Amino acid sequence: MQQIAHGYRGLSLLFNLNWDRIVYLATILVALMLGAFVGSL
Repeated sequence: MQQIAHGYRGLSLLFNLNWDRIVYLATILVALMLGAFVGSL
């Protein structure tokens, strides 16, 4: 159980440090998908 708690805390810390990069990548992926959709019309 302690290992799960440590893993969760580590994952939470990693997410807190890199949330802006995750949002940046998600924005790029959404823009590419939207561009592909518009291009296929």
